[in-house]
Amino acid sequence: MFSAKQQKLEVIIGPESAIRGDLTSKGTIRVDGAIEGNVTADCVIIGDKGLITGDAVVRQMIIGGRIIGQIRAAEGVDIQRTGDVCGDISAARLTIADGAQFDGRSTMKRSKEIAYSGTEELANV
Repeated sequence: MFSAKQQKLEVIIGPESAIRGDLTSKGTIRVDGAIEGNVTADCVIIGDKGLITGDAVVRQMIIGGRIIGQIRAAEGVDIQRTGDVCGDISAARLTIADGAQFDGRSTMKRSKEIAYSGTEELANV
């Protein structure tokens, strides 16, 4: 799940927590609660009970919970068997495990075309 390229875990949204508003981090964000807003980060991990309602601009995303919104990932998106995505994905690599749910369109692009710089504007999603 964690790779050597991932930044340290910067933000943890616990299962009893909810955030309303945009969240930006140069490190890794773990979501076990809920975020209502756009997320920009190096890596986002959505736990089995986690929920993001908003768009995401990331280098990498691992989805065990649910996201409702568009995803733009410079490297890859992994939807685990408990994952549920409702929205379009633009990524260099997409992995969907058996049992996962994905309702949207996927666009496969080279990393250079959707490179995450840590300062991306979500308006470009």
